[in-house]
Amino acid sequence: MGKKVRVKCNEDDTIGDLKKLVAAQTGSRADKIRIQKWYTIYKDHITLKDYEIHDGMGLELYYN
Repeated sequence: MGKKVRVKCNEDDTIGDLKKLVAAQTGSRADKIRIQKWYTIYKDHITLKDYEIHDGMGLELYYN
C-alpha cells in the first residue's frame, strides 16, 4: 500500500494544478505524476469540478 498525500484545492483547480501541489509536497516532478481512478486517467486541463472530485476523495497517483 502506498503513501497518503493530502492537498488543499479548489473545485476550479485543474488536474495539472493538483499535480503541482502533490509534486511540491512530495519533492517529485509534476510532469511525471499520473492521477487516475480505476482505469480513468485524468487529463491535466480538466477541472476537479468537471471530474466530480470532491473533498476527501481517494485518487491513485503514479510516478512515471
